[in-house]
Amino acid sequence: MKKIINLLSTVALLGGLMVLPTSCKKSFLDEEVINSHNTSDFQTASGLDGLVIGMYQSLKFHFNYTWAYTTTNYGVDEFTVGGDRTEQMFNSYDGNFNSLSGDIQSIWDNMYGNINSANIVIKNVPVYYEGANKNVRLGEGYFMRAFDYFKLVKQFGGVPLKLEPSETIQEEFSRNTAKEIYEQVIKDFTQAYDLLPTSAAEPGRITKWAAAHFLAKAYLFRASEINNAWNSDTKTADLQNAVKYADLVINGGGYTLATNYSDLWNFTTVDGPNESNKEIILAAQFSNNITTQGRYGNQIHLYYPSIYQTFPGMVRDLAGGREFQRMRSTDYALDVFDRVNDSRFWKSFKTRYVCNNPASATKWTAATAPTPAQVGQVKFVGGEESVLYIVNNAGDSRYTPLNATATNPLSTDIGRRKPSMLVRYFSGQSQSYLDSHGNYGPSQFVALSKFMDGSRNLVASQFGQRDGILARLAETYLIAAEAYGRLGQYAQAIPYLNKIRDRAAYKDGENRESYVDGGISYKTNPATNATALSSYSDKNTYFESNNIAATTSNTLASMHLNTEADIFNSNKEFYDKIGASSQGDKFTAFILNERSRELMGELQRWEDLARTKTLVARTAAFNSEAKPVENKHYLRPIPQSFLDVVKSSGAALTAAQKQALQNPNW
Repeated sequence: MKKIINLLSTVALLGGLMVLPTSCKKSFLDEEVINSHNTSDFQTASGLDGLVIGMYQSLKFHFNYTWAYTTTNYGVDEFTVGGDRTEQMFNSYDGNFNSLSGDIQSIWDNMYGNINSANIVIKNVPVYYEGANKNVRLGEGYFMRAFDYFKLVKQFGGVPLKLEPSETIQEEFSRNTAKEIYEQVIKDFTQAYDLLPTSAAEPGRITKWAAAHFLAKAYLFRASEINNAWNSDTKTADLQNAVKYADLVINGGGYTLATNYSDLWNFTTVDGPNESNKEIILAAQFSNNITTQGRYGNQIHLYYPSIYQTFPGMVRDLAGGREFQRMRSTDYALDVFDRVNDSRFWKSFKTRYVCNNPASATKWTAATAPTPAQVGQVKFVGGEESVLYIVNNAGDSRYTPLNATATNPLSTDIGRRKPSMLVRYFSGQSQSYLDSHGNYGPSQFVALSKFMDGSRNLVASQFGQRDGILARLAETYLIAAEAYGRLGQYAQAIPYLNKIRDRAAYKDGENRESYVDGGISYKTNPATNATALSSYSDKNTYFESNNIAATTSNTLASMHLNTEADIFNSNKEFYDKIGASSQGDKFTAFILNERSRELMGELQRWEDLARTKTLVARTAAFNSEAKPVENKHYLRPIPQSFLDVVKSSGAALTAAQKQALQNPNW
């Protein structure tokens, strides 16, 4: 029999993984992977079941390796390069970022590999599959094909549209337009919606509501600014359909917002209650089954943490994570939140570490007198706080830089404070979004903590085991709100926005110091050394940072939007910095800010800024290193590996022909 071959990728790809189920938790994904199969395998129900399971494995790709963040959260307003500059070209958009970039090729190859599997499912299920799950398998095939083409069109624009399986070597391809790709994506998601069940037979399976969520999102993207050259005929209907399908999920899917925003990130154990939260619509299913871990596991936990192991009294541990410090939060990422009233900031960022290595803590005795700067410094031992990040505003006069030579240190001298205190603004420093201030640095910054994972089997392990969220209900609300705003129906958008903003407000009696992240799963991890101290802290620096007295009153009034005037008249949304003056531009800016507040770091930002064509303005305002070029960097370059294998009339493409297939200005 012929092998399945797909030369849209760099190398010949098999059409999908053949997988044989075994028994265990998340049973449909616990399988033996077989890397070679024939077309006859996919002419049976069991073979097609296995192929579909292989497609689910492809969802893990979006959390596997560097492409997860380089193509989604570098080169934006929220994050810039940290102390490890390995992939800096995706942030700076410099000459090292080009069609040879490996992460670009990885996106292309993996999407097309899974599309070929989906094509087999869509072609063969109607012919060879018998049984109660026939429509479900067909719906899963349509969903996966739509999902992968949606990813491709968001990254590359128009791409080759292939709707039949590759069973022989193919060498000649042309690019379809973005309009044609969106038409197919919407058609496939609609087919999936019609075929899929309302509830999943097994945890992690795609449902009708996942299809509806992404269908609403596809309509919204097609109606966005990047497609203004051709979307005028469909824009109004698309926005109405975005609301329609979002409402179907909100009102009929049985999903509810997590009661507390921190519930989404409170990962206590593998396959625990956090991963079945009713807000989650679709997630890539990771587990502690090492036989299905693959080459990478979920590695997102690596990229956001800042360095903590080099501070006195600290050592790397399971709870604190393995800090690659790639994704450094920008000042925009901190100031887009109302840090007094919006709990999402304090439930998304880590600001306190506990001493877990007393042997390396700073010590002095009468025989070894402290330096002037150490006079009055707080001593610390294991189990006490060691590293604090003060997230204050310009104008705060409480802190001055360390003065190690002063004979009479000021009471405000940072050297007299906690053992390792990182302060955002020192006394006398002006607010800045592009220049340095305080004593934060490339490796010392307030780190996003949503993806922390203390369940790893070794401190040095890169193999994260928590699920990767691909869709959750809060975004569904944001999709509907944005669509209404784009229709000019601003009042109708307000209730959707308030659903998530009201949830974000502090509740009466809530402890604003309380903090949790997925590092806490170290407590249920068999690999944890029971006698070792942990860096994990269940507190944040809310009160120290805001310099306010302890309070437990609710903040609902400050978070709730009463009318659209609260959006248009706000002086907290950076309208002046990004040149937003009309109501339409202000609403788009507000939605992008609200998406930051709700979805910060959740691997979507570049695609949002590209589709709204706000990437250049927002990076100019908030990311000093990022230099995207108008009419170039709203799309990624087509991978050179593809251009080099495509032929025309049997001959390799000329340089001119390759350029004609490439995106503009690449």
